[in-house]
Amino acid sequence: MGALAALILFAGVRGSWGTAQHVMLAKGRESGTVKVTRCAGDTCTGPFTPTSAGARPRARVEIEKSVAVRTGSTYAVVLKPGTAEAVRSGAAGVLYAWLPLGGALLLASVVVAGGMRLARVAWVLGLSGAVLLTAAFAASQ
Repeated sequence: MGALAALILFAGVRGSWGTAQHVMLAKGRESGTVKVTRCAGDTCTGPFTPTSAGARPRARVEIEKSVAVRTGSTYAVVLKPGTAEAVRSGAAGVLYAWLPLGGALLLASVVVAGGMRLARVAWVLGLSGAVLLTAAFAASQ
């Protein structure tokens, strides 16, 4: 059960790191704002206005569509290197990037509580996941 809980947590970190690395290690990346003008399918698009030195304006960048992205709103973003794909930056971006880890913490808490009978550890894992998910929801509003 311990190996299963560790595997779940590892999967949560791995799932989060793909986006979190661009937000947390933003030094040297193009950063700016995007005003969402259109959403279709799983992506929203809009013009990119740079705020960092060396960044260039772009007529169209893509940002992942979520409940926190609305047409007509402007968001602080970081561009993934070599692409026109934007990722939200700032506190909301960091919290949103780590959402898979929050879900993994909740799932691992059930495994730890039921399979390993470690109630205190399970409560810590579960509450940590719940706090992360709640903070991400609050920051995106």
